[in-house]
Amino acid sequence: MTPLRIVKGDATDPQAKGPKVIGHICNDLGGWGKGFVLALSRRWPEPERDYRQWHRQRAGNDFGLGAVRLVQVRADIWVANMVGQRGMRHGSAGPPIRYDAVARCLDTLAGHAQRLNASVHLPRIGCGLAGGRWERIEPLIVDALCARDVHVTVYDVS
Repeated sequence: MTPLRIVKGDATDPQAKGPKVIGHICNDLGGWGKGFVLALSRRWPEPERDYRQWHRQRAGNDFGLGAVRLVQVRADIWVANMVGQRGMRHGSAGPPIRYDAVARCLDTLAGHAQRLNASVHLPRIGCGLAGGRWERIEPLIVDALCARDVHVTVYDVS
């Protein structure tokens, strides 16, 4: 098993050699405009464009909770749009994170990373606007990725 690394830094600027996949959590409403996605969009337009198109055409594709789409943004970097959030936070309705969907996303992400021989780079997925708790997310990452010897770095902004 490869240990999970947690560092201070920017997940949109992964610090590793070789192929890299940047993973993040999306909602199932087609909304893109708050949180980590803003940093992604400032760096590359492709992940947002692909996510919006994927959502618009959802009647004919796999868009939904647990689905993952890889978007290549550089020769050695892909962004994994992972649908792990039901809706968006409104009032006291409870957090929109769906841990079972996140687990499915991470399992799919592990397969992509292995196929690409890539390391995975994440912010603290699901713990911002999605309202998830790191103590529930971290074991999902370890089980899906680290246990399959995928090198994973989690970036803390501060």
